[in-house]
Amino acid sequence: MWYEILPGFGIMTVCLMIPGIATTYIHRFTNGGKNKRVTRAAYYCYLLERDKRVSGTGVHYESKGLENIK
Repeated sequence: MWYEILPGFGIMTVCLMIPGIATTYIHRFTNGGKNKRVTRAAYYCYLLERDKRVSGTGVHYESKGLENIK
């Protein structure tokens, strides 16, 4: 019957979801708890460079606050 395909479909769905979910957690772990920021346009690249400069640490995912702005 048609319902015999459900276990195989469930296993295949889970196996296809694992890489996407694992990638999200790997990026959070390696970036200090923040999600990975992707630049899709030149403006976003400019914002990442600004965040690196403003943070004072040289990385965009560690913000120190307004005291670093000069």
